[in-house]
Amino acid sequence: MRRGPPSILISAGLKAVSRPSEGLATAVRRRRARETAGGVVHSRSCGRPTPAARSRVGSPDARAMHRLAIPTVLVALLAGLAARGADAGTLWATRVRPLFDVQCLKCHGPIERKGGLELDTPEAVMKGGDDGPVVVPGKPAESRLFGNLAPGADPHMPPKKQLADSERETIRQWIEALATVPARSAAKPRPARRFESVTRAVDVLVAEGWKQRGVKPAPAVDDRTWCRRVHLDLAGRIPTAAETDGFLRLPAKTRHAVLVDRLLASTEYPVRMRELWDVFLMGRTKREVHENRRRQNGWWDFLETSFRSNRPWDETVRGMLVARPARPEDRGASWFLYERRNEHQAIAEAVAPVVYGTRIDCAQCHDHPLARDIKQAHYWALVAAFNRGKNVEGGSAVGESASGGFINFTNLKKESQPAVVTLLDGRTVAEARPEAGAKETDADDLYVDPAAKARVPKISRRAAFAELATRGNPLLARAFANRAWAVFVGRGLVHPADEMNARKAPSHPELLDWLAADFAGHGHDVRRLVRGIVLSRVYASGRSVAAPEAFAGAVERPMTAEQIARSWRIAAGLAPDDDGLRRAVVGALPEVMAAEYNATFQQAQFLCNSPALAGLLGADAGGTVARLVALPDTASRVDRAFLAVYGRPPDAGEARQARAFLEARHDRVAEGARDLMWALMTSAEFLTTP
Repeated sequence: MRRGPPSILISAGLKAVSRPSEGLATAVRRRRARETAGGVVHSRSCGRPTPAARSRVGSPDARAMHRLAIPTVLVALLAGLAARGADAGTLWATRVRPLFDVQCLKCHGPIERKGGLELDTPEAVMKGGDDGPVVVPGKPAESRLFGNLAPGADPHMPPKKQLADSERETIRQWIEALATVPARSAAKPRPARRFESVTRAVDVLVAEGWKQRGVKPAPAVDDRTWCRRVHLDLAGRIPTAAETDGFLRLPAKTRHAVLVDRLLASTEYPVRMRELWDVFLMGRTKREVHENRRRQNGWWDFLETSFRSNRPWDETVRGMLVARPARPEDRGASWFLYERRNEHQAIAEAVAPVVYGTRIDCAQCHDHPLARDIKQAHYWALVAAFNRGKNVEGGSAVGESASGGFINFTNLKKESQPAVVTLLDGRTVAEARPEAGAKETDADDLYVDPAAKARVPKISRRAAFAELATRGNPLLARAFANRAWAVFVGRGLVHPADEMNARKAPSHPELLDWLAADFAGHGHDVRRLVRGIVLSRVYASGRSVAAPEAFAGAVERPMTAEQIARSWRIAAGLAPDDDGLRRAVVGALPEVMAAEYNATFQQAQFLCNSPALAGLLGADAGGTVARLVALPDTASRVDRAFLAVYGRPPDAGEARQARAFLEARHDRVAEGARDLMWALMTSAEFLTTP
């Protein structure tokens, strides 16, 4: 087996990006969740969890937290500083609800409700239980909810453990803050504020959140780092050295806007967006045959065309749901339904996150046990909107029938024909139902007396639902705005991004409301929303130790497989696109925006021993390694390698260690250059969006 570079380079101190501390309250919460679940899962960015990581458990920071001997009074002080100035809604969303989730909801959640008390929502807490109210707004000392948490209380909650002083202090502050919350009958919705741009709204509203949470924002990154970040996000790759130098030569006041506009107009931007939304809408496939079907049946072209032309998002979604493309270039729209092979429940479960921003899988057999706004009736009503649809022969067409009917359909791969439903007399002809996933074909004509007439059904359920879902549905814009924020900032305003329901409060409610209203008000303009986010001060932030939901610093975002493949080739001095390399990396590192992930042994083996990477770094490949070998001295090789891989020169410590490594191989210059590049290209700094 081809062996990768010696591990000495990784351990010798070459710079790597470590995940920032999550903040005290988050670390404690994750630690307790880990102890309950008995596993370890590393925190990532946002979106749908992978099957192996459905349960949210501890992190490396949380594992270390219990080793720190922090005086109790300091813990309480830190908690108080973090919450100072926060209103009841912010405290609930960011601290109280996560605490209840870990400590209380097993007995006092939507399912159990011991003593008639539910602690899942503020309204449920205020309602109280069988013995009456448990909270007196503004008066923690008179609130049974707070009193029962004290050491020695009878009854004591939780029954078998004692909450930390910091956790009790959080609940005390929340009850105290409830004094300023107006009664529901007197409450009036706050009018939306006006901002001149998306960028301004983002920066003002997130900064207000910093003040409420008592956190200090991280400084902005330097322009080299920002250039690398925005290339990865909008082009799906790191910039070349020439692109970085060209960016730095632009006037400082306008260079960010100029580069963003250039990337949004590039051919790489629609490909990058297609790669992301293909996975969000259809799921990741590692099988080449499935990938080829999406490509050959126009699905990829449909998405790329939509993002390239900046088609309004509501029109894109409507095309996917109706699945009756009027133009040949849109024929791939029907693949969203077609690939699910008449599995109408799977279709409904895929549609819900797109149009409502939340998954509904848990409502198949009963009302959702945790999100009380999702009912079983909602699930089956959504299924009913699609259960007349049937895949038909002759291409990726999805017809729609009435009971007992057969379908003539439009197939844009062949000659277009009018869509007609021919009905037979239901009293004498029974419909033969195919097995799951099978396709129908017409049998010989059957004549009955009286002869049946060809008719078109008065209403298409699918088309009717598409109208309801895309015209005047505020959740469509809200779901996309939250997803776009998650993609470019690293974590949704509602996290995870596909659980936008009553159980998951937004970290910044006013910002999410504003972004959704602005997105819809400007015709679901995707490019405008993306541009506004990436030009914000929030997007340009460096790392921070604050809790990630505060967005006081950049959220760590591991690269996607596609980003890694292209960036490897850029670093190796080659053209960015190579389908074979992309497939190899997708097979080893398939996650895209997973909320939680496990690093696997197979993934580590791939990074250390990948033949695909070895092929990029051969001296005969004509790329960066060959150019390093041609340089006259070790110092020049180190500088060139760091610029090629990281887009920056090495610091003094890195330069010293890398030179020592190469000098130890002075008689094997090509091998040393290859191994240095290999170590840098598989490091945490390279594989993480800066």
